[in-house]
Amino acid sequence: MTSPAVSSRDLPHPTREEIRLEGVLHALSDPMRMRIVRELAAVGDELSCSHFDLPVTKSTTTHHFRVLRESGVLQQVYRGTAKMNGLRKDDLDGLFPGLLDCLLDAAGRQAARLDGA
Repeated sequence: MTSPAVSSRDLPHPTREEIRLEGVLHALSDPMRMRIVRELAAVGDELSCSHFDLPVTKSTTTHHFRVLRESGVLQQVYRGTAKMNGLRKDDLDGLFPGLLDCLLDAAGRQAARLDGA
């Protein structure tokens, strides 16, 4: 059986079995990447890269999305000309039950504490 041709617009993602805890924690250790993940979690659906208004350059934004994708935190797919991003919540919850929710809760508490300071 032959696999279908891979499009130049297909983006590499780790399989669920390839996702490593240290890679996920590294990806989520950056405030901009955590901000992306928090926003995706709050919406609960896919968002395009252009939806995010981050206070960094476009190339840095691209780097953050790549780190999140390559660590297994995000799934990125092209829909037309838009690159759509979605959390791999089911994969992360299956591998590390409660981790994502705990980190998102802690990040929310920290943001509220820092906004109040």
